[in-house]
Amino acid sequence: MEQIDLWQLERACWEEGYQAVCGCDEAGAGPLAGALYAAAVLLPREAHLSGLNDSKKLTHKKRELLYDQIRDQAVAWAVTRVEPEEIDATDILSARMKAMQQAIDALSPAPDLALVDGNRDHGRAAAITSPHRTVVKGDSLSASIAAASILAKVSRDRYMEEMAQMYPQYEFERHKGYPTRRHYELLRQYGPCPIHRRSFLSKL
Repeated sequence: MEQIDLWQLERACWEEGYQAVCGCDEAGAGPLAGALYAAAVLLPREAHLSGLNDSKKLTHKKRELLYDQIRDQAVAWAVTRVEPEEIDATDILSARMKAMQQAIDALSPAPDLALVDGNRDHGRAAAITSPHRTVVKGDSLSASIAAASILAKVSRDRYMEEMAQMYPQYEFERHKGYPTRRHYELLRQYGPCPIHRRSFLSKL
């Protein structure tokens, strides 16, 4: 299989005259429980991150290793989150856009262009207002988006492991809040806890 050049999109943006190009991605749009996380990463042009890829394609050990390397090498990085209560009060698309915009806004220095994973850039209650481009499957096509996907994924997984200690009966450390068969079994047994997204529980 041909190896994808993860820097191709960034180089094209630099050639257009953009100086600071960040990547942005989120983690946790699909789970029944927990906050949604987003990250934005501004990498230096000389960054060397061996094995960088979409966080979903990496092992837990590799994600943890790259998490530290990305934070060490990045010009700037930020991780933000939207709580379950706000997801229920609005909708998941708006929550995604809000979390990603907040992550972009938190970068210092500020980017002059953001590459955003996905094909949607606005919701009913929130929108990405910074100069940006959406990239379908961006976490597999852009080094910056891949880096952001790793920071968001590792941050959310660590948060769900903390929630597992607060609410051990739900086994969050196993499924991270996603709608697995076991998670549904435990929900039927115990009912929802404070971090469950009520708007996601229509199947119960």
